[in-house]
Amino acid sequence: MKFLRFAVAIAILVAPLTAQKRLRAPDVKYVPSPQSVVDAMLELAHVTAADIVYDLGSGDGRIPIRAAQRYGARAVGVELEPRLVAEASDNAKRAGVAGRVWFVNQDLFETDFSDATVVTLFLMPRLNQQLIPKLKALRPGARVVSHMWDMGPDWPPEQTQDVSGLMIYLWTIR
Repeated sequence: MKFLRFAVAIAILVAPLTAQKRLRAPDVKYVPSPQSVVDAMLELAHVTAADIVYDLGSGDGRIPIRAAQRYGARAVGVELEPRLVAEASDNAKRAGVAGRVWFVNQDLFETDFSDATVVTLFLMPRLNQQLIPKLKALRPGARVVSHMWDMGPDWPPEQTQDVSGLMIYLWTIR
């Protein structure tokens, strides 16, 4: 039943893709996370096949695709740029995980990701801090992993990891 609700929710979220509309200007320039950082983020979050991973600002889809490939997780990439949503969807098809990974053309601040068990981010500090209320509202046990930026002094990470000079940060919702 949970998967049926998940599938229906995804179908509703994917509907805007057909319009390929420009929602608003992106807050950050797209810079992909290196594969070593992607792998470390998913490992730090202890992703499993039972997880629902949301990547906020998913770009070419490398984090959701890797979560599905390596761990069997279901994953959703949220991206403002229609071109990147299309590219990520194509990448998921080529990787053979299109049935476990979905990409939505949405504003991450307007996206309901309350069913997430893992949220990944590579955003600017200001955006991370704006997301804190939504992240803290996730179910207990959900994990949040950020590449490069923490959440500021009011929400210190429980764990950090240096990946060839690039920092990743982990929080677990209590």
